[in-house]
Amino acid sequence: MTNTLSERILGANEGTYVDRVVDRGFAHDGTGAQALVAFENFTISDKTLQNPAHLSIIYDHISPANNSVTADLQGRLRKFSKTNGIPFYDVGCGICHQIMSEGVCLPNEIVVGADSHSCTLGALGAFATGVGATDMAGIWATGGTWFRVPESIGVVLSGKLSGFAEPKDVALAYVKALGMDGGTYKALEFIGEGASSMPVEGRLTLSNMAVETGAKTGLFYADELTKEHLLQYGAEEKAISLQKPADCTYESEVYLDLDDIEPLLALPHRVDNACLVTEYSGTPIDQVFVGTCTNGRFEDLRRFADIVRGKKVAVRTIVVPASKDVYAKAVSSGVMAEIIAAGCVVCPPGCGPCLGAHMGVLGEGEVGLSTANRNFKNRMGVGAEYYLCSPSTAAASSLFGEIRSPNELKGGVN
Repeated sequence: MTNTLSERILGANEGTYVDRVVDRGFAHDGTGAQALVAFENFTISDKTLQNPAHLSIIYDHISPANNSVTADLQGRLRKFSKTNGIPFYDVGCGICHQIMSEGVCLPNEIVVGADSHSCTLGALGAFATGVGATDMAGIWATGGTWFRVPESIGVVLSGKLSGFAEPKDVALAYVKALGMDGGTYKALEFIGEGASSMPVEGRLTLSNMAVETGAKTGLFYADELTKEHLLQYGAEEKAISLQKPADCTYESEVYLDLDDIEPLLALPHRVDNACLVTEYSGTPIDQVFVGTCTNGRFEDLRRFADIVRGKKVAVRTIVVPASKDVYAKAVSSGVMAEIIAAGCVVCPPGCGPCLGAHMGVLGEGEVGLSTANRNFKNRMGVGAEYYLCSPSTAAASSLFGEIRSPNELKGGVN
């Protein structure tokens, strides 16, 4: 039997327990502060960091700090990072997963982040997964960790997206098909002609939401598109290994025809509770949020801008670029000017209100529409409701002040 991509990268068959060196390890301002406490409490005599150059600390979750307690914790971790030579990304650099995708993470690497959406980097042909803060502290101390090589589910994509259908809609479709626990401790491998033709930014969106099925990771095979993406961020060509898809035997398979995908909406309070946007057309909303590690990349902002260009939003709309690079590109291309002209509020690159800490938390009884990956009860505001959607659906809805499919824009908006 031909090995799955996870088996090839981890070097063992599914179900096997292995100890492996971690090629890239990263934490953010929240989990990094927790990992530091765990690291300092380890009962080991030598607390020298292993491979600090292969570690990263990235400030994104509550960035800038929202109060003095947060600022003190961030100051302590900032000092620790710089003292120990850990690559450090301060306020405004962007979301950890996005930064790691910008020429840092490479195919065939084992990448571990202290955040559940670290599976995003599987889009680059890496085995990428999330761990808790104590596990990350262990990686700091030893340079490695253990894995159980996961069984794999093949997500077979055929056809091609058209109209206003976007990768986010594909993600919501496969999460609905598998359910929020249908991929528990599995690896999702995105395969088929629809996967190989999907741009890397779309692949990042699909891999990002693998954890919403309970999956350990979500992988695409590294190909020429992967190579082109990494080279534009300065990665060395000789370090980029392409991966040839194999005829694997999967535990199960999910089939999605991209030709049939339409704009979807995940209803509160479950990511797998998806339906056509048109089924909830006219639902009043109080806020629209565009951004996160799911949909804060340049192409997401460009699609949003294409719809709001020359118009005015009818509801408060918050836009947060996923990284400084994304922000700069949106500014230089004119995309950001169009977003601002439409009446949107732009916040510094980072997670924004996704985790319900600041920069757009909803009040009790309010309803939000978000391009994020989670809409769990009370996550982005106690007593609030959040619907999940694509940037295009967010744009159309922001113009009407209520949930609307971008397919409904043919009549125009003043």
